[in-house]
Amino acid sequence: MANRTDPMAKSIHGTNPQNLIEKILRSKIYQNTYWKEQCFGLTAETLVDKAMELDHLGGTFGGNRKPTPFMCLVMKMLQIQPEKEIVIEFIKNEDYKYVRILGAFYLRITGTDIDVYRYLEPLYNDYRKLRRRLAEGNFSLTHVDEVIDELLTKDYSCDIALPRIKKRWTLETIGGLEPRKSVLEDDFEEEEEKEENGQLNAIENGAHDEDYYQERSARRDRDRDRDRRYDSHRYRENGHGHERDRDRERERERDRYQLREEKEYGRERERGRERERERRDRDRKRRKSHSRSRSRSRDRKRHGRSSISPRRYGDGLEDGSKREEPKKKKQKKEKQDDGTDHPDPEIAEANRIRASLGLKP
Repeated sequence: MANRTDPMAKSIHGTNPQNLIEKILRSKIYQNTYWKEQCFGLTAETLVDKAMELDHLGGTFGGNRKPTPFMCLVMKMLQIQPEKEIVIEFIKNEDYKYVRILGAFYLRITGTDIDVYRYLEPLYNDYRKLRRRLAEGNFSLTHVDEVIDELLTKDYSCDIALPRIKKRWTLETIGGLEPRKSVLEDDFEEEEEKEENGQLNAIENGAHDEDYYQERSARRDRDRDRDRRYDSHRYRENGHGHERDRDRERERERDRYQLREEKEYGRERERGRERERERRDRDRKRRKSHSRSRSRSRDRKRHGRSSISPRRYGDGLEDGSKREEPKKKKQKKEKQDDGTDHPDPEIAEANRIRASLGLKP
């Protein structure tokens, strides 16, 4: 009986409110000591006291996936289904940040799309610190605005699958929501009015005319860029941005292909230059070896021609008769036989000494 939903509770999203939490997590909550001892018999009025005692948020933690007190109180709110005014008071509570987060989490699960954006978006301006219990059991630091952004943009939070909600621009298109207005917009408008007034005064005094028009042009450009970014953001969210992303991906792929082609062309040219250098080296070596062999053959011919004995050459006539040589030539021949007429003076001197001793040259 303690785990049953209030008979007066209405179905949410077409089902029992407690079914918005998965069955395994519900079973763990029902078996938890905090649920049995602290959440038994709670009402919408007494639930506030328990919410004020919270000091962290989270889903489940530890090896056995034990549920946090925050999750037990969310389950209790689903069971008793407090009125919408009480939940809104939870969200507007500025003294206890975990009470505010508890109300925002419950409204995100059970509220309509318009209510979710209307009551949760103002919490973006709350930057207070929060403690979140992780699955490993330790704690991490987060902030109220980060948790709100997670509830509005993610599909999963605190181990619970969040119901899907429409995109904000869709609700703006059908007229369900007005365009979001930043809290800082009034401050920006005041600053712009001050700047314009100062520039108008400067124009009346006949000074800074050019600076005024340049500033106005720069402001117009900033407004145009802001509108363009907003339109492109809506365009991407509408699903039409995929073609643009595909075009960018094709351009990047084409650039990568051209870069690869240029690198391959450069490598091919380098290989061609290397082959040309090798061919020139081979031709140069071949010409050197050829010229060296020709010089050797000339030397052989020169030595062979000079080695012919002058005695044999022409020592007989065509008719076989011996040529009679003059006496001077015979003397010269004799001198040549003893080696004293050698072209080298040292060798000739040595031959003369050997001849005087009766030795051969």
